Amino acid sequence: MDLFVIFATLFYQNQKFKLQLMKTTTGVSLGFMMFLQYFIWGAWYVSMGTYMGTHFVAEDLDKQIGGAYSALALATIISPFFVGLVADRYFAAQRMMGVLHLLGAALLFFATRIDHVGPFYWVILAYSLAYMPTIALSNNIAFTQMSDPGKQFPWIRVFGTLGWIVAGFLIGGLALEASDAIFLIAAAASAALGLFSFALPNTPPKAKGEVASFAKTLGVDAFVLFKSKSYLIFFIAAILVCIPLSFYYGFANPFLNEVGMDKPAQKMILGQFSEAIFIVAIPFLFNRIGVKKMLLLGMAAWVLRYVAFAYGDAGSNTWLLYAGIILHGICYDFFFVTGYMYTEKKAGEKIKNAAQGLFTFATYGLGMLIGTWFSGVIVARYKTSVDPAPATHDWTSIWYVPAGIAVAVLIYFFLFFREKKEIAQAA
Repeated sequence: MDLFVIFATLFYQNQKFKLQLMKTTTGVSLGFMMFLQYFIWGAWYVSMGTYMGTHFVAEDLDKQIGGAYSALALATIISPFFVGLVADRYFAAQRMMGVLHLLGAALLFFATRIDHVGPFYWVILAYSLAYMPTIALSNNIAFTQMSDPGKQFPWIRVFGTLGWIVAGFLIGGLALEASDAIFLIAAAASAALGLFSFALPNTPPKAKGEVASFAKTLGVDAFVLFKSKSYLIFFIAAILVCIPLSFYYGFANPFLNEVGMDKPAQKMILGQFSEAIFIVAIPFLFNRIGVKKMLLLGMAAWVLRYVAFAYGDAGSNTWLLYAGIILHGICYDFFFVTGYMYTEKKAGEKIKNAAQGLFTFATYGLGMLIGTWFSGVIVARYKTSVDPAPATHDWTSIWYVPAGIAVAVLIYFFLFFREKKEIAQAA
């Protein structure tokens, strides 16, 4: 807890922030909330593929691993309807989050008692359905306490990145990737956040009394963006680029373990450090070089990452593995963070919330749902042996696939995307 006090105190000493009128104790509480929120996710998500490859035996195990990762994508599609139609209308956000995290803790614990891959999928799906709404709920709690969210929220959200980093450092440092400890640690943190949530500032349901609208929850108001050819081309590219993203999320840790990298989960937090560093440059570059070049740089980084993985090994080419991990900052920030910024500028103030929801639905929902299924099929296609378990794979051929997809999306985007440096609103 002292770590959070130190970070919060250093920041609140800044005079500009003091003028924003948010109490230090509230800021520390929100920072701790964000830390645990993303510590939970980072503890089990990164290493689940390695865990499944070690604990389960199935002829189509790689497809099953892809399927397990698709559970979170499916939950991403469903959770806005739960939050928009139920949580935002009937329950205080902090209480709803507390209940969901306590339920999540029980499901994560139960996951360690499953011996067959089929039932394991359903437990992970149930957990994902409990967890994903808490992202929106935690953001809602934070925003409600802020007088200037644009300035204050990044300094609270950064504790989430810190939580993910600490989880990776812990899991990797103790070599727990193949152990059920990844779920037990996440369960303990989920139970802690569940209890802590009831002590968070009261956040009443913001849509209480409003008429429930399925269309509004889906973000139908943002469909006007598709009248802009440039945004439609970007939107399609965003869905397609989630396919290579799925390969990294689902199979990077099993790959690094299989090729013999020491403590890969710990090494993978370099990707989060990279993400934190490059995100600082985005506002400057966005205005300096324009949205198209930013997005093209992000896509090019995906190509380079997978080429590096294809030729990397735990020997003389270990540097290529590190390069593939560190490129995560450019891969993610220059496409997805830039994509959120482009969406907001294109949408304008009136429909920006609906537009951001639609973009999330398309990428982390639909795009990842397609990508997790497809990545599992490809990894299974290039399995080279199953005995002794865990299976081995032709990873060079596997990584060529997302690299090739990224090249195709890059060419498509380069040829057809046209957007002025001064982005015109579509709405």
